[in-house]
Amino acid sequence: MTAESARNRRGTDGDGESRDLGDSCAGGHCGFVDGDVFQYLNVNPRGGGVRDLLNYGAWGDARSGVKFLESSRGVDFAAAVASDRRWVIVISIIVRRVIAFFRKPMEWTGFLVDFVLNLLSENGNFLGLLYNFIRGNVIVPHRDSDTFISTVGHLDGRIDLYKGMNVPDQHDDSAFEQSIVRVELGNRALMDLCIMASKLAYENKKVVRNVVVQHWKMHFVDFYNCWNDYQQERSTQVFMLCDKPVDANLILISFRGTEPFDADDWCTDFDYSWYEIPKLGKVHMGFLEALGLGNRTNTVTFQENLDLDKKKYALASGADASDSEASASTSNEGFGSEMADVTAYYAVRSKLKSLLEEHKNAKFVVTGHSLGGALAILFPTVLVLHEEIEVMQRLLGVYTFGQPRVGDRQLQRFMEEHLDYPYPKYFRVVYCNDVVPRLPYDDRTFWYKHFGICLYYDSWYTEQKMEEEPNRNYFGPRYLIPEHLNAIWELFRGLTMGYTHGPEYKEGWFSILLRVVGLVLPGLSAHSPTDYINSVRLGKEPMFK
Repeated sequence: MTAESARNRRGTDGDGESRDLGDSCAGGHCGFVDGDVFQYLNVNPRGGGVRDLLNYGAWGDARSGVKFLESSRGVDFAAAVASDRRWVIVISIIVRRVIAFFRKPMEWTGFLVDFVLNLLSENGNFLGLLYNFIRGNVIVPHRDSDTFISTVGHLDGRIDLYKGMNVPDQHDDSAFEQSIVRVELGNRALMDLCIMASKLAYENKKVVRNVVVQHWKMHFVDFYNCWNDYQQERSTQVFMLCDKPVDANLILISFRGTEPFDADDWCTDFDYSWYEIPKLGKVHMGFLEALGLGNRTNTVTFQENLDLDKKKYALASGADASDSEASASTSNEGFGSEMADVTAYYAVRSKLKSLLEEHKNAKFVVTGHSLGGALAILFPTVLVLHEEIEVMQRLLGVYTFGQPRVGDRQLQRFMEEHLDYPYPKYFRVVYCNDVVPRLPYDDRTFWYKHFGICLYYDSWYTEQKMEEEPNRNYFGPRYLIPEHLNAIWELFRGLTMGYTHGPEYKEGWFSILLRVVGLVLPGLSAHSPTDYINSVRLGKEPMFK
């Protein structure tokens, strides 16, 4: 190794001591920030060919592996990462290439499944459809109507808030404020609102508005269909509501999660690329892109959106800090969520600020399921990075359900300072064998870490408060048999829930079908919102003792 390459392989650990990056990769700390320089590692599944992947995966050829990696620290650093994290990278590349290969079939299957499910539901299921067909009165579903329900919505048809946890009468302001403010003690009414809002985020704007206004008796604010510059499409959805239109006490922001047949969403979940921000730590690159904070094809865009010093200079000079900021500014002047290039972070932040200004006593909560959970915790993270102190003082809490890991231990330490005091504000709900909270990997060869309070529910809906869910990386061999045995129990439980817990918990044929799939892929069926709703409503222990 040359003297120059040796210098390139030197880094700084969390205590400020110099160490070799090859060794630090094995310890899960690759890619250290050099001063205030932004760093990144992009795992590009199309960077090499099949032969390169075979040489890298089977024989450990780092030169072939480097073709799949793009790093700000150069080839030597990429080679160290390729050598020390071979299997994690290989699995990521294979999964993402397979998903990308089936992108169009998945999209067509999603359209077909959505259409068939809505055709059946709008015509009264199989017999009703047959009867209407004979009479020539078949109701044809329309995708953008207020009756067109998503695949996730058909997995669990519940839309009303739990009757035993109804939010207090909105006219009784003091009672409502008392019900939401003590989130540190574990508020099941707020949790129920959050999981139902997380599930509702999978629906179109008309359905969301109808449920919020007609069923929840709350004030619908807006639905944003936001631009992802890397994917070159509107692939991030988020909606906002207030508990009432005037003098609101609660503002809720709900991000849409991973859609079952969206290849790009699943590729994001299995992407191990990261972007390292000075003082903040490493953050999942795909999640930053989903928030509209950069594009890996031009990594400078991340720094433009995340570097606070650049933003202060831009504002002082009278210019916008970034094109995304400009888009959000224009959106706030009247274009609303219809603007073509509006991005999630700037659109939501702009609207949130105006709502907090309008409702002086309001606090806000952020929530999401799956990918939506990752965006839910990253939104306040970037608010802290941008020094939005006044906004963060109004944060009531963050509730996520089945959320993947979003960053490293440095990010964990950074955010715990802002979310744990004066009381805990970040609650991460995990159901049993759900595979998504176990991704991306957290082991001695990788560095993704969870943080916040983990509320873990087993398949009996027994609640435990812990730092990390059991079987944190899911694919451990000693869990293989218990996972499949548990899937058999979950199928039996799904068939009997309506009898043991009442008609509200009866699972339809589509949910049971997913339970059958779970016999082969137990981590997939456990990711359904059904079990998260049941966990919140049937959890056997008090939220906190």
